[in-house]
Amino acid sequence: MSRTTAPPRRTRTALISACALVAAGLATATGMSGTAHAASVACNVTYTTNDWGSGFTANVAVTNSGTAALDSWTLTYNYTGNQKLTNGWNATWSQSGSTVTAKGIDWNKSIAAGATAGAGAQFSYSGTNAAPTSYAVNGTTCNGATGPTDPPTDPPTDPPTSGSLVDNPYVGAGVYVNPEWSALAAAEPGGSKISSQPTAVWLDRIAAIKGVNGGMGLRDHLDAAVKQASGKPFVVQLVIYDLPGRDCAALASNGELGATEIDRYKSEYIDPIAAVLKDPAYANLRIVTTIEPDSLPNLVTNTSDRPTGTPQCDTMKANGNYITGVGYALNKLGAVGNVYNYLDVGHHGWIGWDDNFNSTAQILHQAATASGATVADVQGIIANTANYGATTEPYFTINDAVNGTSVRQSKWVDWNRYVDEQSFAQAFRTELVSVGFDSKIGALIDTSRNGWGGSARPTAPAAKTTLDGYVDGSRTDKRIHLGNWCNQSGAGIGERPKAAPAAGIDAYVWVKPPGESDGASSAISNDEGKGFDRMCDPTYTGNARNGNSMSGALPNAPLAGHWFSAQFQQLLKNAYPAL
Repeated sequence: MSRTTAPPRRTRTALISACALVAAGLATATGMSGTAHAASVACNVTYTTNDWGSGFTANVAVTNSGTAALDSWTLTYNYTGNQKLTNGWNATWSQSGSTVTAKGIDWNKSIAAGATAGAGAQFSYSGTNAAPTSYAVNGTTCNGATGPTDPPTDPPTDPPTSGSLVDNPYVGAGVYVNPEWSALAAAEPGGSKISSQPTAVWLDRIAAIKGVNGGMGLRDHLDAAVKQASGKPFVVQLVIYDLPGRDCAALASNGELGATEIDRYKSEYIDPIAAVLKDPAYANLRIVTTIEPDSLPNLVTNTSDRPTGTPQCDTMKANGNYITGVGYALNKLGAVGNVYNYLDVGHHGWIGWDDNFNSTAQILHQAATASGATVADVQGIIANTANYGATTEPYFTINDAVNGTSVRQSKWVDWNRYVDEQSFAQAFRTELVSVGFDSKIGALIDTSRNGWGGSARPTAPAAKTTLDGYVDGSRTDKRIHLGNWCNQSGAGIGERPKAAPAAGIDAYVWVKPPGESDGASSAISNDEGKGFDRMCDPTYTGNARNGNSMSGALPNAPLAGHWFSAQFQQLLKNAYPAL
């Protein structure tokens, strides 16, 4: 579970256009009557870019400087080069020849007097990339002058939003579209269907804070998020992922820091991240962090007192550096007034058994009260990070029985108390409250790769002839075993990111960017600290963690976090809901 980067940012330009116009034919629906009215419009348009030489993102901000609300807006402009639209967000974008059009969507098409609506898009180009020289709003042209070549660096005059956390950061907010991932997705056949979706930014090593191999660093992403926000409530999602002795039970996602290097984790990783997030320039963003995937659950299930234990996990449990590190991250990041910390809790096929459930809740509480942290530094949990468990199983439940025998006794469920991520996340959230966490904590579910669509997806419950036949025929999750986690064959894009989809669930999110490998299919020499895990080898016949089953992994996979085109194409093909 790692991140790679795309081409570097090169230049940024800005152009401001002021216009006053009368759109005599501008019509908007008013209630059920269909009545239309004419409206006088006065506006300012700001255009900025983030350019890396072969492509760029463009952000537009349409400000209504009139005295009445602007009930709808359509912005058009022309390029003089060969710029080509690849995807867009926060507006309906299209291109015909050199003319680009952006239309306001449901949540931002109405702009109150003095307010601003923002939108962004990504383009490819070669040669020159001159900014547009004029704009049209609702069919009337207005011209303006070129602004500064870079955004102003002075802190905003508005006071920071420190200490003003909302119950659910996703409600009423836009979410950051990572232009690096978006460019990779859009370059794939059919990739434009999802390339405008928001995904998380993985800070998987110290170098990622400033940017790896010329790619975007943390400040670059936050600057881009501010532009995409255009003054509206806006979430940017970060994965904090560089603990000492990282992923003690999985070689593919091992990290750069040794088991004892907790001081480096604090001073070279967490402290610099916190310093960037404290910048007043980012005070109006809602910064959502996923804290250290897979770490704390490993201390419950993968130490030597379990059949699946490893010496590496014994070491991390004994030295306490997972607990210390997570507590330190919660404390330092939680002190930033606009950061929302979500603790990773594994997934239902890992923590859903009775002997793991409460033990994991207890160890999360231990970490949340270590290194100066308190439970107030935790806004929620995240389930299924970079995993494949179905969000919901529509055709069977944990309460079903066949010939009087509970489905819990089936080979697939194997005495687990949950059959999907949503029921698990809701129940685990309640368990955390019972051990001392705040009653208002929410939950996120990573739905980036758990759709399980395609021809293999059932459309109804199977016949209740045999127990295993009923469960296997009814389940949408088509993995060979619940313990399989690496580049799974047959997986598909899951539910699209969505705020407040169910009780206790803050959002469905795409934390693992679709198309990024879980690990290499064979050993690959690298300087990223990533080993070779046989669970990523399609020929591997398994171990105790997956019931000695085949791994179910795709062949020819690159290192964890590197782009895996074949996986991306499979995810598109098997998406559910279908794309």
